[in-house]
Amino acid sequence: MVLLHPWVKEKGLRLAEKENKLVFFVDLKADKRSIARAVEEYFNVKVVKVNTLITPKGKKKAIIQLAPEHNAFDIASKLGFV
Repeated sequence: MVLLHPWVKEKGLRLAEKENKLVFFVDLKADKRSIARAVEEYFNVKVVKVNTLITPKGKKKAIIQLAPEHNAFDIASKLGFV
C-alpha cells in the first residue's frame, strides 16, 4: 500500500482549496512515480507533479498536484476531512 492516510491539517486544506494539491503520508519506500500512479488509480484523476519530504518524525509526506480539470477540494471533502 503506497498511500497510508491523508494529512488533515489547516495547511493541507488550504493547499487543496487554493493550489489544487492533496497531501498524504505515504510508504517510506514509495517513489514519486508509484505515488502518482496510486493517486491516479484510486481517485481517477490526472497527477501533474509530486513532491515528497521526510518529516522530522521519520514519516514520508507527499504533496500531489492535480491537473486543472480535477478539483482537489472535492476529493478532500469526499474523504471526509472538510
